[in-house]
Amino acid sequence: MALFAAGVFGVVRFLDSRVLSERTINPACWVQGSDLTHKYSPTQANNAALISAMAISRGLPARAVTIALATAAQESRTVNIDYGDRDSVGLFQQRPSQGWGTVEQIMDPYYSSGKFYDALVRVDGYQDMEVTVAAQTVQRSAFPRAYAQHESASRLWASALSGYSSRTVSCELEPALPFAAGSASEIALDAVAARVHTDFPGLKITTHPKGGYVEVSTAGILNAARGADGFAQWAVMTAHETQVEAVLTHNSQWSRAAGLAAGSNAVSAWSAITDDSPDQVGTAPSSAKSVRLYLNILEPSASS
Repeated sequence: MALFAAGVFGVVRFLDSRVLSERTINPACWVQGSDLTHKYSPTQANNAALISAMAISRGLPARAVTIALATAAQESRTVNIDYGDRDSVGLFQQRPSQGWGTVEQIMDPYYSSGKFYDALVRVDGYQDMEVTVAAQTVQRSAFPRAYAQHESASRLWASALSGYSSRTVSCELEPALPFAAGSASEIALDAVAARVHTDFPGLKITTHPKGGYVEVSTAGILNAARGADGFAQWAVMTAHETQVEAVLTHNSQWSRAAGLAAGSNAVSAWSAITDDSPDQVGTAPSSAKSVRLYLNILEPSASS
């Protein structure tokens, strides 16, 4: 399923690059706090989203996400690079010669994230350590205090992705690619569902081709209502990859149009859902434990 999704979105990314070449939009994702706003590129946001999803799926605390994101920011700028100091590669700059795995394995962001968390949870008392100390205990870097500079921003992202801070993440993205109703839209919806399953294998996922959305129940996440808020922000951060047009919870909505208008003011990209919401993209889920991910589905013409 994961390979299927990768193939579909490989085509999407190729088409995406053609669309971007004709636009002046500079895609970016933002997290907004009371006294700090931080920016990721869509690639960085996608990587941060999968790093956090692995921790959440393993039942790890938000502190683990903060440590992992700070580490990735320092080691690779949260980009899955194939070079580094000596034989270091990947998001966490892990070294094959130090037993982290083969180059091919480490270049898989899911594998490298899992290996990082495997090592982190073996650090006794890591939740009570300074972020930079916990990261250094795992990484054994030549610059042991360097992770500290990324702590504040990483904490904002971790809080949002863990659902402790809702409606604080948004992305400025080009319009979503349209999919023709029928087999094309069904393939696209299946690819979105596959990505969700890859990042959150324990969640219930249902595709709705007629409605043009994928519905995800976060009942498989500890504190499912808070998990829905975190998952919704994960969905925004991965929208550049999945081509999701809008994300709806039971009481709020993010859309690409709103994200583009909001810019770095991420909070304003989310709107409350009411009975007379003029810009509502679709129907919101009735449960506080569910999220709907809408694609841009073209309705068939009357003559077809």
